[in-house]
Amino acid sequence: MAPEELVRHHTIYSCVTGSRAFGLATESSDTDRRGVFVAPTPLFWRFDKPPTHVEGPGEERFSWELERFCELALRANPNILECLYSPLVEYADGTGRELLDLRGAFLSRRVHETFTGYATAQRARLAADVRRHGAPRWKHAMHMLRLLRSCRDLLRTGTLTLDVGEEREPLLAVRRGEVPWAEVESRMARLVDRAAAELPRSPLPPEPDRARVEAFLTAVRARSAHLAAAPTSR
Repeated sequence: MAPEELVRHHTIYSCVTGSRAFGLATESSDTDRRGVFVAPTPLFWRFDKPPTHVEGPGEERFSWELERFCELALRANPNILECLYSPLVEYADGTGRELLDLRGAFLSRRVHETFTGYATAQRARLAADVRRHGAPRWKHAMHMLRLLRSCRDLLRTGTLTLDVGEEREPLLAVRRGEVPWAEVESRMARLVDRAAAELPRSPLPPEPDRARVEAFLTAVRARSAHLAAAPTSR
C-alpha cells in the first residue's frame, strides 16, 4: 500500500496546527495540517514495515502512524502535544476520539525539559543569526516566546492551551521586528525562570501514563487484526 493511501484511507485524526491554531495567523499564514493514521496490523507482519510518518497528500500536510505518534507524545514532544490539543480538529473517527480522550495520559512534568530545551536551542540559532546578519528570524523568535509561555502555563495549570489570547498583539509585534532582540532575550529568560518555578508545584505527574497508552495501542492493533481476519461477505 502506497504511503499516501494510508493517509487517505486510514486516518483516525486530523487537525490544523501552527499559527492558525495559536491565534497568530496573518493574511500570509499557511494552513498546517497534521494527522494520525493507523496502518492495518497485517502490514507489520511483513519484512517491509509500514512508514512511521507520511508527508502529503497535498501541501503542508504531515501524518504519523499511531505507534510513532504515541511514542513521541510520551516523550512530551512539543509538536505532537500541540497536535493533540489543537482547537481546530478537522476529523476524528471513533479511534481518533479515543486518542483525544487519552491525551491527558501523555502529559507529565517532562514538558519542562522538552519545551524549554527546544526553545533554548532555537534561541542559540537566533543569536547566531544576529551575529551574522544583525537580526534574528523574527517569526522564529515569536514562536520561541510562545512556546515558553505555553510551557509555563501548562506546568501551572496542567492543561495545554494553544491559543495565545491577549498575547496575540505583543507576539505579533515581535514577529514584525518591532521589539529589540535584547528585550526578546530578556522575556525569554523571565519565562524560563517562571517555568522552573512552576515545576515543583505543578499538578502534572512526574511521568506520563505509559501503561494506559500501551493498552490503547494494543487494543487498536487487535481490532485491526480482527477486521483483517474476518471473512468477507459473499
